Amino acid sequence: MSEHAPYVASFNPLVRRYMLIYVAWMMLITVIFSPLILVWVLGPGQWWAAEYFRKLRCELDDRVLSFRKGILFQVEKTIPLENIQDVTFIEGPLLRQFNLSLLRIETAGMSQGQAHTMQLVGIVDAHALRAEILRRRERLRAQPAPASDGGDRQTQLLEEIRDRLAEIAGLMRQRG
Repeated sequence: MSEHAPYVASFNPLVRRYMLIYVAWMMLITVIFSPLILVWVLGPGQWWAAEYFRKLRCELDDRVLSFRKGILFQVEKTIPLENIQDVTFIEGPLLRQFNLSLLRIETAGMSQGQAHTMQLVGIVDAHALRAEILRRRERLRAQPAPASDGGDRQTQLLEEIRDRLAEIAGLMRQRG
C-alpha cells in the first residue's frame, strides 16, 4: 500500500464564539450559575474559548485518527482506523447559527464496555473529513492480514500443552 499524505483538518474560527455561548447556555440552564453569565462572556470565557480553539488538532493518516482538545482537561487520543465503527455528521440549531457541524466518531473496543464516542466540533469541510476517514478505513480493511511467524509457534505450543494434559490425565486415571 502506498502511503498517502496525512489529512490535517482545520477548524472554523467561529468555534470560539460557539464555545463561549455554549458554556453560557449551560450556565443559564443550571440557574445557580446564571448570574455569572455576563462575567463569563466578558471575561474568562473570551480567554477560554480562544485557548480551546488554539489547542484543537485533528490529523488522519493511513492507520490512525489523532486529535487533541481541551484546556484544563486535555484529551489527546489516537484511534486506529480499524476500531472506528461509525462517523456521524451532526448539525443542531446552535451549530447551524454558527455555520458549524459536529463529527461524532464511534469506536469499538475488544471487550464489552470499551466502546467510546469522540466528538469534534467546527471542522472545516467535515463532510470531506468523514468521507476520507471512511475511505482510508475501508482501504485498510481490504489489505490482506500480515503473515504471522508466531502463528506456527503458537500452534506448536498449544499442541504440546494438549499432549502434556493428556499425559497428566492418563497418570491420574492410573492412580485413581
